[in-house]
Amino acid sequence: MKDLRLVGGYDVLYGKVKTFVQAELFDHEVDLEDPNTLRNLSELAATKTLIETFKKAINTLTVQDRGDAEIRDTIKLRRTRPFVTKIQESIIPKKSVFNRIIGDNHFELLFASFLEECKDVVSHAKNYLAVHFKLDYVNADGDISNYYPDFFVKLSAKRIVIVETKGREDLDVPRKMERLLQWCEDVNRVQNDVEYGFVYVDQESFEQYKPTSFMQLVEGFREYK
Repeated sequence: MKDLRLVGGYDVLYGKVKTFVQAELFDHEVDLEDPNTLRNLSELAATKTLIETFKKAINTLTVQDRGDAEIRDTIKLRRTRPFVTKIQESIIPKKSVFNRIIGDNHFELLFASFLEECKDVVSHAKNYLAVHFKLDYVNADGDISNYYPDFFVKLSAKRIVIVETKGREDLDVPRKMERLLQWCEDVNRVQNDVEYGFVYVDQESFEQYKPTSFMQLVEGFREYK
């Protein structure tokens, strides 16, 4: 229930789990009071199968595309409250509202330096936790997780691009990009003040092709579009 962020329904779930263990979990129906059943339930394979089966089934029932979107609130980067970070590698930007860019890895700092040099970039910002911009999505394990994109890049008063950088691709990247694409489509449909887009930048391609402007990057990095 914690993984799926369920706030109620324990009594219903308990009954379903009990029935599943008794009739479906093993290769034959079992007696729940049998010590052998209790011993088998303590095995990792049984626990993992039980939890993952229920998480996927519950998500299928509860995670639905309602087909509508609305803007309930906005985030202004300049209103981000000051926050403290641990001492680590950073750069001092000229085009960011934040006084330092601290990357989760060295590639993020390389990319931030690239943004600083791009003449077609008005400003940019790292999406720190203090900004509170996150998207919920269903990860590869079937859990509902939070996704924090890496950078915001302002090209003009009318256009902002959200950037996800990756040094090494993980299983959740396609799901995160699908969610980010959906967010951009939704927000562009319900307002026309700013056009939002996104781009996925992997380190290997970035170092191989060496883009010289941000628009060149956007036009060349088309994965997940």
